[in-house]
Amino acid sequence: MMLRTLFASALCLAALPALARENHAILIGANQYQNLAERWWLKGPANDVQLVAGYLTTNAPVPFEAENVTVLTDGVAGYDAPTLAAIRTAFADLTAKVQPGDFVYLHFSGHGTQAPALDPASELDGLDELFLPVDIGAWSDQVGAVENALVDDEIGTLIDGLRAKGANVWAVFDSCHSGTATRGVDGAEEEVRTRQLSPSVLGMDPEAMEDVVSRSIGDPRDGVEAPFDAGEGEGSFVAFFAAQTNEVTPEKNLPKGKPDRKPQGVFTWTLMEVLAEYPGATYGQIGQEVLRRYSVKNLARSTPLFEGDLDQVVFGVDPGTRVAQWQAEVTDTGLTIPAGSLHGLAEGAVMAVMASAADTTDAALGYVTLSSVDTFAATGQPVAKDGKTLPTDLPKGITLRKLDEAVDFTLTVALPAPGSAPADALLSALADLSAAAGPRLTFVPATDEADLRLAVLPDSPRPDAIWVLPSTGLAEDLGTTPSVSTADKDGATLAATLADTLTTIARAQNLLKLGAAVGSEGLDVSVELQTRTPEDRTLRALPFAPVPTLLPDDEVHVLARNNTDGPVDVNVLYIAADYSISHWFSGRLQPGDELKKGLFKITDTVLGQERMLVVVTPAKPQSPVEDLGYLAQDAVDVNRSLGGSAFGDALIEAGFGETTRGAIALTDDTEESAARPVILQLELRTVAGN
Repeated sequence: MMLRTLFASALCLAALPALARENHAILIGANQYQNLAERWWLKGPANDVQLVAGYLTTNAPVPFEAENVTVLTDGVAGYDAPTLAAIRTAFADLTAKVQPGDFVYLHFSGHGTQAPALDPASELDGLDELFLPVDIGAWSDQVGAVENALVDDEIGTLIDGLRAKGANVWAVFDSCHSGTATRGVDGAEEEVRTRQLSPSVLGMDPEAMEDVVSRSIGDPRDGVEAPFDAGEGEGSFVAFFAAQTNEVTPEKNLPKGKPDRKPQGVFTWTLMEVLAEYPGATYGQIGQEVLRRYSVKNLARSTPLFEGDLDQVVFGVDPGTRVAQWQAEVTDTGLTIPAGSLHGLAEGAVMAVMASAADTTDAALGYVTLSSVDTFAATGQPVAKDGKTLPTDLPKGITLRKLDEAVDFTLTVALPAPGSAPADALLSALADLSAAAGPRLTFVPATDEADLRLAVLPDSPRPDAIWVLPSTGLAEDLGTTPSVSTADKDGATLAATLADTLTTIARAQNLLKLGAAVGSEGLDVSVELQTRTPEDRTLRALPFAPVPTLLPDDEVHVLARNNTDGPVDVNVLYIAADYSISHWFSGRLQPGDELKKGLFKITDTVLGQERMLVVVTPAKPQSPVEDLGYLAQDAVDVNRSLGGSAFGDALIEAGFGETTRGAIALTDDTEESAARPVILQLELRTVAGN
């Protein structure tokens, strides 16, 4: 797969042809487990399935009739509870109904866990993955099963029944089955919960569970075992999983910054966001964008897993482009569009009013500013901009178009709650910390929303340290979580050390923000990243989804070709799990040139979630090659200029230079070249060998 096949920042979604098929959905959200203590209940699954139902029936690129969407959830009036019997009945009813060519969307939100496999030969690790209906019971040693659990093998059988009828199935699982997380923060995010239930809660012996895990998964490069499998079938099958089987996935209050936000699965919300903005993308592209948003927004440390034919377009529609405009309706309250916070819109955003969806933005009739934004709707009021005032009489069929927006390079950091010695030491040095950290880092109280959270973990290996956690306040692997000790430092030293840690993280995050904002379309340059192992010297392409796994001593190579009619500069950067940035290549490709180059080997120094960025910029005649080597974290030259280009200014604003602003536009209308830079991003997982 070519790295450049991502998303275009296009203007509109073409009308889709009518489809003879029927579209169906079963949405399962398990919240209140009556046979478990209330501390193990969840709040978000009911909100997840209502969000998904709203998207399918109002915004999906194919029609889902309300009567074809079955919602099973508890704690909400009007729905049947997701008991094991109710789930089985819903699948039986749908299996009897579907016809060849129909499409079925399945969504599972709730707790997951693991248990000794009923058929150990069917599981690589000897464990069954379980989805837990609300009437879950305890583990029974007599029968070797958890009462009323929905076992992975049965889920596979239920899905295979639909596929045997010729239905195409997409299943999404927002649950997790193993892994641990340390809670580092209470207060504003006390609603954060993980969707994984320890087997011990159900009465299983943890030591016996360890004894069951008797076989290796083999070569980790082959990928991890999917939590749920489906066999052969006439219809196609794609599965999305919120986390791999050794990770956890959280729920938290979303969307960020909204006063009426409510608990949602982080994976469900992010997936619906991406679908709303990219309804004509492939499953692989959707998965890659989900991964990128996880990275950019510090949502979770887990790595979602994607299985099946990922080159298909979601929902089986024709390929499309990003939706950036919507047909508007003139109402008493303003101009209303069927798009909202799920589509990346926010109150105060300015949108262009277009007479025709095909017009260029400079032909806008005028502009509106969004005065209200809900999940699936927004309303705008006329606003004067660029010398234009919206006329009173508007033609029929107007659309509102989302304008290019600046990238916010600020990072909000929540301080630890006072009351412990490490936290009090930090709070007393807050003035020094703010000064040392610079204008891009904003510090807020522990109870506020934030991109990163500082916390004290009394039960950790470093109880005197300040730990740097993601926005959820959950630390899944303390061995790779940044921390700064306090007992051995005075206030000034603590402030300087922590500021250096945070600015290092901020620079890495801001490069990822640029990657997300600039995108990968605009230059006809094909780029493929390749790998080979010490055992097999044959180069093979690294896929985008699922996330490829590499081991120490594996090599990474790049293959690129300039298909444009002008020169381009290529830079390759690597953001490691410890937020370090390495620069591996810079060079110029003339039209028709091809680059084949080995870049680096994976080492065992730092392992985890890593990211490769390939930056391609159009080159000006007689200009020096754009060398981004100074972006390396250990050699940042804060005073260096990139020659005044808009992209160069953006990099300076991202933290690789001195500035007082926190955001900058990505384009410069004064630049002569219409070609825009592109940033291509690939997620990697690096793990230790067996």
